[in-house]
Amino acid sequence: MKFFDLHCDTITECLERDQPLAENNLQLSLEAGAGLSPWFQCFAAWIPDTLRRDAAVERFRQIYRRLRREIDKTPGRIMQCVSPGDFAWAEREHKTGAVFTVEGGAALGGDLENVGLFSKYGVKAVTLTWNGENEIGSGAMEPSPHGLTAFGREAVRRLEDAGIALDVSHASDPLFYDVAELARGPIIATHSNSRSLCPHPRNLTDEQFKIIRDSGGLVGLNFYPVFLHGSGEAGRKDILAHAEHFLALGGEDTLAIGSDFDGAAMPEDIPGIGTIPMLAEYFSQHGYPDSLIEKIFYGNARRFFENTLDKN
Repeated sequence: MKFFDLHCDTITECLERDQPLAENNLQLSLEAGAGLSPWFQCFAAWIPDTLRRDAAVERFRQIYRRLRREIDKTPGRIMQCVSPGDFAWAEREHKTGAVFTVEGGAALGGDLENVGLFSKYGVKAVTLTWNGENEIGSGAMEPSPHGLTAFGREAVRRLEDAGIALDVSHASDPLFYDVAELARGPIIATHSNSRSLCPHPRNLTDEQFKIIRDSGGLVGLNFYPVFLHGSGEAGRKDILAHAEHFLALGGEDTLAIGSDFDGAAMPEDIPGIGTIPMLAEYFSQHGYPDSLIEKIFYGNARRFFENTLDKN
């Protein structure tokens, strides 16, 4: 089946655990996802809130080098997608398309010139904060949150100029609304669910979802049970419930998948990438037409990354 996943932490875990991407004991591997074709996977360089300045930039570099190492080890199976034409090329060559992203704007190291480094490495989206505070602004779990800093406002402008998507998953509410006001193009939430169904600050309010929808952006459904149901007791039925809620808000062209594989515990009925076809079948069994399943699991994200991010 066709699949486009907006977020996983697998390449960061490959670095930390010294695991190969091709075959491993993680939630995602090329072998486990071999039944997905075409398959585009966003691989996030996760920058923890404890790292700043040169240390954060160096971690970003290390994760990129690991991604390139894994691609170079299996060039017949995977390629990095940077330019719009790369997506069509990956499809024609039956290769997994790797999309490099950043989770945590601390990766800029407080230096706007590093937006150029992001472009050099083919970064296509940046989650502006992680849970806490960085030079850009406040994350969703910050006790006394605020919006964009002066540095953050300029970072948003430069990232957009570079054709890098602004990701508001992990953003505090004040930061979300600052980004929404400042952004000239679409904004995305790569791995966030509905706060109406699960009142966690990492999830989106209905108003926030509509803002992303109206910007022409994307929202990726996150499989982490705590963001689905508030506890470990969650699964496919909860993912379907969040999808139905967002679709009721007019999200047919907005909704996507942002699994969070290797960044969180997974539901028992979706333990890893190999169970994605069963999740799609579950949607089908509950009355979703093939055309809508294709949009959610593939088409909306594919269109966005090929047709929207066309500046580099």
